[in-house]
Amino acid sequence: MAIDPADPGASVDALGHDHPDVAEYAAVAADLRANVSGDVRFDEYAQVLYATDGSIYQARPAGVVFPTDVADVQAAVDVAREHDVPVMPRGTGSSLAGQAVGPGCIVLDVSRHMDDVLEIDPEAQEATIQPGVVQDHLDAQLAEYGLKFAPDPASSNRATVGGGIGNNSTGAHSVRYGITDAYTEAVTAVLSDGSLIHAREVVLDSDEWDDIVSKDDREAEIYETVRALVEEHEADIEAKYPDLKRRVTGYNLDRVVYENDDGDEVINLAKLFVGSEGSLGVLVEATLSLVTVPEETALALYCFESLDAALRAVPQALDFDPSAVELMDDEVFRMAAESDGYAEYVEPIPEGTAAALMVEYDSELHDDFEAAIGATNEHFVDEGDAFDVVEAYTDEAQADIWKLRKAAIPLLMSLQGDPKPYPFIEDATVPPAELAAYVEKFEEVLENHDTSAAYFAHAGSGTLHIRPILNLKEEGGVEALHSITDDVTDLVLEHHGAFSGEHGDGMARTEFTPKMYGPDLWRAFKEVKTAFDPDWLMHPGNVVYRDGPEDVGPDSERGVGADNREHLRYGPAYQSVEPQTELDFADEGGFSHLVELCNGCGTCRQTDTDVMCPTWRASKEEIQTTRGRANMLRAGISGEISEDELYSERFQEEVLDLCVGCKGCASDCPTGVDMAKLKTEVKHEYHQREGVGLRERLFGNVHRVSAVGSALAPLSNWAQSLPGADWLGERLLDIAPERDLPHFERETLVDWFESRGPRVSAAEADRTVVLYPDTYTNYSYTAPGKAAVRVLEAAGVHVQVPGDLGPTGRPAFSQGLLDETRERARDTVDALAPRVDDGWEVVFVEPSDAVMLQDEYLDLFPDDEAAHRLAGSSYAVCEYLDVHRLDEAVDWAAPDEALTYHGHCNQEAVGTDHHAVGVLRRAGYAVDPLDSTCCGMAGSFGYEAEHYEVSKAIGRILYGQVDDSDGDTVVAPGASCRTQLDDHVDDPPHPVEMLGAALAE
Repeated sequence: MAIDPADPGASVDALGHDHPDVAEYAAVAADLRANVSGDVRFDEYAQVLYATDGSIYQARPAGVVFPTDVADVQAAVDVAREHDVPVMPRGTGSSLAGQAVGPGCIVLDVSRHMDDVLEIDPEAQEATIQPGVVQDHLDAQLAEYGLKFAPDPASSNRATVGGGIGNNSTGAHSVRYGITDAYTEAVTAVLSDGSLIHAREVVLDSDEWDDIVSKDDREAEIYETVRALVEEHEADIEAKYPDLKRRVTGYNLDRVVYENDDGDEVINLAKLFVGSEGSLGVLVEATLSLVTVPEETALALYCFESLDAALRAVPQALDFDPSAVELMDDEVFRMAAESDGYAEYVEPIPEGTAAALMVEYDSELHDDFEAAIGATNEHFVDEGDAFDVVEAYTDEAQADIWKLRKAAIPLLMSLQGDPKPYPFIEDATVPPAELAAYVEKFEEVLENHDTSAAYFAHAGSGTLHIRPILNLKEEGGVEALHSITDDVTDLVLEHHGAFSGEHGDGMARTEFTPKMYGPDLWRAFKEVKTAFDPDWLMHPGNVVYRDGPEDVGPDSERGVGADNREHLRYGPAYQSVEPQTELDFADEGGFSHLVELCNGCGTCRQTDTDVMCPTWRASKEEIQTTRGRANMLRAGISGEISEDELYSERFQEEVLDLCVGCKGCASDCPTGVDMAKLKTEVKHEYHQREGVGLRERLFGNVHRVSAVGSALAPLSNWAQSLPGADWLGERLLDIAPERDLPHFERETLVDWFESRGPRVSAAEADRTVVLYPDTYTNYSYTAPGKAAVRVLEAAGVHVQVPGDLGPTGRPAFSQGLLDETRERARDTVDALAPRVDDGWEVVFVEPSDAVMLQDEYLDLFPDDEAAHRLAGSSYAVCEYLDVHRLDEAVDWAAPDEALTYHGHCNQEAVGTDHHAVGVLRRAGYAVDPLDSTCCGMAGSFGYEAEHYEVSKAIGRILYGQVDDSDGDTVVAPGASCRTQLDDHVDDPPHPVEMLGAALAE
């Protein structure tokens, strides 16, 4: 049963999960709103959105607060304490062990407002930051000084530095740099009593020490307790903490007291906050030490005929001063070769490679890369077990190898069916010298549990990401998860390792921490927790837990036990509804499987590159990420909320309507969650239930409006300029008055071509094409169509522009009007398939129409051979020229002009956007292709009054990229894109218009 925020009811869903009752927390929410200036959300949608992270766990929080500053954090903690509700800080929520999931907690999302770099001191090589700053954003500011923050997790383009401190994160270069605790010099945190603690180096038994411990407050108690515990357990700390570059299990009692550079014995509680996962306090500021950025790097990929041989080579590779040593196995190569997105990167890998070691060198350690690689070649290839090597010296070649390495997780997580390679013991770490023996035993564990895994990642640090494939929707899979963890943790101890070397304890591994450290240190951990947080309000149950109510901690059940199988996102009780769909979801394993492909990694929250996700970039709202929408859809199809909620007005407006249908997630989401397709299907069902509004009918049938407008031009254009026309459009149709509606041309493209006729006959041409007269090009802006005809004919192509073709159905599809879409698509296939069978090809000026035939038609007609043949013979105009290299036969005379190219998001999603850049360059233009996302116009989206501000916010991101470009002229193939860009630059042309201008007379 769903919990209606307006009428709270049951707190148990269809899966039997206990949920925080919205009504129960009404007083908490009210007090938070009265005391916190940031946003406070305690409704069911907020609970669902923040119930998961990148892990296998799910547990609803009480609600979410978005603090704007330190005072807000303190106020929120004070309210939580008064109401006896636990608190959990959260950044991006990309953590893999459940650190960003807190059942019944008040979530403090610091990623929205507390995301500034406060100070950079280049001379001291230090930076002071707020916890919500994304690491790549920090590094971008540090680049001016030739500096960076050394830990480099794969999630650095969206993960917050505060989250990295909480997890004690690291990455591929830990061989060279170590992990986060080595670079966290000081932190400021809010404790559970609302007080601030500034943790930094304090010289023991100094005046500063005496001043701190002389006070009767929480800070004094913490310092005295931690020092006493370190001294009391000195022998256990020496014996139980493994000697590894990576160890992020438990609290850092081994690193909190040390001798500093001045030779003084100091205590630094900042080292204790690192890896504490928010269980000691809420980080609000941190001072980090930085490293210089090497000017150059080089890579060598050593190929082995067996995994064992590659693993035994790891400790030898460390003798050559590498900056990274990474491993990939043949399962990764196999899946990459079968993937459209990664196949090109696996091509250089020699046949027969069972495993490969990536060895990176940087210019701060090596003066001569060829000599360094020559030495390792001699050792591994000439004298060792490697049978080949792939060398990479250029940035581009190295980037391709890194892309292949980073492809491992998305490739594995995109496996069809319910069994998945889940993260739960994937970052256990052992000394590199013991790695081969450890993996041999690990394989025995997998065999005993009748499963398998792929092997990849940070071999040089002894951390292999091994993810056993399990079906957690079955009782046996859940039991195997626990049993494998138990067996592997035994194995890790046998090999002097740590249960976690990168991803932390969280819900996944806290249960097993006592096994690693023994009863005395385990009790010491709980005493540390209690000194900082007497009532165990701060993220209870993570890093440490209580063995019972009588154990160390508060007089309550809080923090008792750590078997989190009840909080699995998928468990034996999980069931999902597989709806009857209009579109075909067979390739995705079904509608529900496509929804469930979202693993919560948060890639959709990145803000730097790729198409995904434009509305997130504009709004910074979790509900506007692909992850947020997928979580809401999954809640609906699984019974976590009412299935009918999917078709409520609120769900449509807040979850689906702000998806612009750019298809970026289909290509950029690591597991390929195609939200545009999912949205269209749900919108269709919504229309079936609730009907279709006038504006949706209008936009879905814009071809009819355009035909009338063209027939009445110029009168129709004059009517749009009359006083009150904008007001009327806004009142009747909710069209944004700020937008200029399309202009109509009296002479359509079809009319122009009929009066002109083809200039290259079919008899003399090698290729014949139908140039599709899309609605916008035919009625509103014929110039690109005319240019396309001239360019194609200059390339020796016979062109026809038929007047008997209707719309492709793209506008109707975008509105979720799938009945109308199917009718128009059927007409298009019936009209064009016979021509294709006769050798004709179909070319489009408008990219979204080209992609409609190439992609969406196959979802409408999966078994229709004619539709498949048509899809294979359909191209956007620049794609057509490039694929067949027709432009190479053209006599070009391009003007001396540099172009800024903004590609179309639909083409980027299907991998066809690059063609225009190649053709423009061969025509003689200098081209700067923007790494841009959707323009924000997205067909009718930017015309809708309620979406205008979001549309412009997305557009401003694009405008900034345009301003940073060196081009003289901005070009864009999409009609919507040119409409959006026209508000920033004058009359941006279609690329084919620039090709037309470059034709020699």
